[in-house]
Amino acid sequence: MRPRQTKRMGYTRAEYISDVVVHMLGLFTVVAGVPALIVAASLTSETAAPVAASVLYGISFAAMIVASAAYNVFPHPNWEWLLKRLDHSAIYVKIAGTVSAFALLAGKGLLLASGLWAVALVGIALKLRCPFSFRRLSLVLYLGMGWAVAVWGWGVFAALPVGAVVLICIGGALYTLGVVFYLWERLPYHNTIWHVFVLVSSILMYSATLVAVVA
Repeated sequence: MRPRQTKRMGYTRAEYISDVVVHMLGLFTVVAGVPALIVAASLTSETAAPVAASVLYGISFAAMIVASAAYNVFPHPNWEWLLKRLDHSAIYVKIAGTVSAFALLAGKGLLLASGLWAVALVGIALKLRCPFSFRRLSLVLYLGMGWAVAVWGWGVFAALPVGAVVLICIGGALYTLGVVFYLWERLPYHNTIWHVFVLVSSILMYSATLVAVVA
């Protein structure tokens, strides 16, 4: 398998392989972790909300990892126009889906989650229409959606276990820090580093969901 040679990536072979490794770890995490989360919710919950939250988080997590792997790992010059759209759109789904899962677990914050889905739909529409444009606006929307929870999501945090809240805060901070490496295009392995931050952040969010489900 040969790495794609595009202006966006300009990967060396070592950089390409490093990104493959990160995405394979992400796919393994989804395949192993999502069913385990749903089973844990089914076995420990007396209501449907934790199960629904687990399914919602699992779908959004899987969508982001699969779309990212399809776009960044596999050679597909004839499909790049589509897979780039799906990759960037899946980030909106992941953020809104994660917040919605925590809102279901907390039993509050559904209005906030609905607002984030509205923003996500706007972002997805922009990406589907113009995937190579509005890069800065997309970053503002990604980060704004996450930090909106920090500003208006205190009711949700108050209803979740402390351990889950700590994991959420660390995960959000790491995702924000990772954007620095996403933008630092002259840094070798910058795209791999960015994907490491995204994966670690997602695993922390997954762990927070699991803690909230079994608490």
